[in-house]
Amino acid sequence: MGSASRQALAAAKAEVSAFYGSVPLEAAQQLFEAARVIDGQAQLRSALVDPSVEAGTKRALVARVFGRFDTSAIRLLTVIAGHRWSSADELIAGIEEVGIRAIVSSVTPGVSLDTELHSFGAVVASDAQLELALGSKLASADSKLALVQRLLEGKASAESLAILRQVIAHPRGRRVPELIRFAAGLVADQGGYILATVSVAGPLSSHQLDRLRTALTRQYGRPVSVTVVIEPDLLGGMRLHVGDEVIDGTVSARLSDLKRQLAS
Repeated sequence: MGSASRQALAAAKAEVSAFYGSVPLEAAQQLFEAARVIDGQAQLRSALVDPSVEAGTKRALVARVFGRFDTSAIRLLTVIAGHRWSSADELIAGIEEVGIRAIVSSVTPGVSLDTELHSFGAVVASDAQLELALGSKLASADSKLALVQRLLEGKASAESLAILRQVIAHPRGRRVPELIRFAAGLVADQGGYILATVSVAGPLSSHQLDRLRTALTRQYGRPVSVTVVIEPDLLGGMRLHVGDEVIDGTVSARLSDLKRQLAS
């Protein structure tokens, strides 16, 4: 993301935090709708990223186009439009991110969005046919959304469904597991913590898990939520996945390295 887009996104994130607890789910979904509308209208898209157009003009434009939206959605859109963006693609991605963050800021008490997203991501990762159905370029967005609805109706919150529907219908070149990890990472970041996935051959004791969580919190400087995945084929050790960083200390990985060295 370009420097202008990073600054614009930072301002929008600050605005989401200022709204904390007062952005209804409908308003967050309206941000997703705005992203789709802007993406589909070349003239509107160009005007919003044209550096020669004044910020006030851009704010007035989105307020006029999306005037039927909830006031909090309009406020967030005018903040987004009032800043420079490096490209139209980054503007649209930024609106989507703000929509996800807005959902997090007003999530229903007791709902664990990252847990719900991770659970669905694990189901997709374990089923190649499901991943293909949700990620195929040949399938329509409507068919994908109907499948998500059928799989999760009554099993996931309205907030999780809204996020999944958005990212799966508009992947922008990303694979489904990546989309879900991205969304879960935003949920965690907006909540002030980091997600870590630890893959091990067997269960960790509560003491081991506490030590790992403490060590990761110290290393990354933020609270860390740890999800443990059991993979017997790893044989021993652990594989740690934090954001885009992967640290593989498993026995199976070391054996693979040894085999490559012997073969070279």
